[in-house]
Amino acid sequence: MDDIRRKTVKAVLSEGAALAGTKVDVKGWVRTRRGNKNVQFVALNDGSTINNLQIVFDLSKFSDSELKPITTGSSIHVQGELVASQGAGQSVEVQAEELEVYGTAPGDYPLQKKGHTLEFLREKAHLRPRTNTFGAILRIRHALAFAIHKFFNDKGFYYFHTPLITASDCEGAGAQFQVTTLPLADLPKDEEGRVDYSQDFFGKLASLTVSGQLEGELGATALGLIYTFGPTFRAENSNTPRHLSEFWMIEPEMAFYEIADNMDLAEEFIKYCISYALEHCADDIRFLNDHFDKELIDRLKFVIDNDFVRLPYTEGVKILEESGKKFEFPVYWGVDLASEHERFLVEEHFKKPVILTDYPKEIKAFYMKLNDDGKTVRAMDVLFPKIGEIIGGSQREENLEKLQKRVDELGLTGMDWYMDTRRYGTVPHSGFGLGFERLVLFVTGMQNIRDVIPFPRYPNNCEF
Repeated sequence: MDDIRRKTVKAVLSEGAALAGTKVDVKGWVRTRRGNKNVQFVALNDGSTINNLQIVFDLSKFSDSELKPITTGSSIHVQGELVASQGAGQSVEVQAEELEVYGTAPGDYPLQKKGHTLEFLREKAHLRPRTNTFGAILRIRHALAFAIHKFFNDKGFYYFHTPLITASDCEGAGAQFQVTTLPLADLPKDEEGRVDYSQDFFGKLASLTVSGQLEGELGATALGLIYTFGPTFRAENSNTPRHLSEFWMIEPEMAFYEIADNMDLAEEFIKYCISYALEHCADDIRFLNDHFDKELIDRLKFVIDNDFVRLPYTEGVKILEESGKKFEFPVYWGVDLASEHERFLVEEHFKKPVILTDYPKEIKAFYMKLNDDGKTVRAMDVLFPKIGEIIGGSQREENLEKLQKRVDELGLTGMDWYMDTRRYGTVPHSGFGLGFERLVLFVTGMQNIRDVIPFPRYPNNCEF
């Protein structure tokens, strides 16, 4: 092999005209191989793009024994001249001159050239990133993660790391996974027969976090504008297409933001992320649009092109009650709206994304700011087509007495550290949370959230 710098498949295809007539060095995995007794065509992919690079092997230059190891899934290194393609489907191709086989893939390779169901591929999660579908999803996931950091950094936010192990359950946001070093087969007990956590590693009951919000508020009341972006854990036995036991959350917290500022930021943020994906992942999104969801691109543009409707919960319930539509779950003032209710408002009534505000205090968290009516709080949920709620947030209660009253009403304990943010230099502040996988689900058009994270964790599944 000549000493030539390797180029990715993406680079070769994008620079095709400029590189034509030159010798290139490419490496990757074989997607397909076809041909006749004179010539063989290999589709090569290295993960850098949804598109394959065609490698042409002239059988007058390569023997059968040299080409025999080249099967679907094998990995190869090729050098050859880049030329204009003679066939349809690609603009350039490589006329192979030298070949090195890195790794073979015998006939039992699970991802042969045939249709595989998404259910089957979940069982092969260690290999599914090699497929076109999951390569596209994971590249989009990367682009969205990068867009999130860029958006907040460009707006002057600070990336704030909140703990994964915590003694707080963030208002009971979900069942928690316990973290312990105690011997489970012989747990130490106190005099009353309860587990003696004083002998545990942290000296108290500790769990994996369900949210970084409360600690994020501490950062916002010092740095002004912060955001978190990290893994979150819920031990709920929810076997649905919308739930994971381990997922990623983005939670910005902003000092001096009122609820209207919070809504403005949420709308700007999510439009930015979707626009970024459309611009930087056009080929991947087009592939998913063509193969999985013919309305995907139109739906993404729908969100970008429309101002979000801002609708008080009370008005939303009235619209639902007067719609004449038969819902699976009943609608009445005080109910926590189901996905079918949210999607009706977005998809059928307004035909625009909706930000629902001013929820009854009983169905929202203790830290949300109470409105003057004493019945509702300054909450805001962003509702999307196909998804329902994609963002949940609120203006936080900054008044120490009002917050303490809510804490006492709910019987919450161990919150003194949190109350100090209201006790010392309290300010109006707001924030929201976005489940990252729900954003990826929306942008990719996938139907199951287990298909937008590399290694999903859910009840009875902790593989790889």
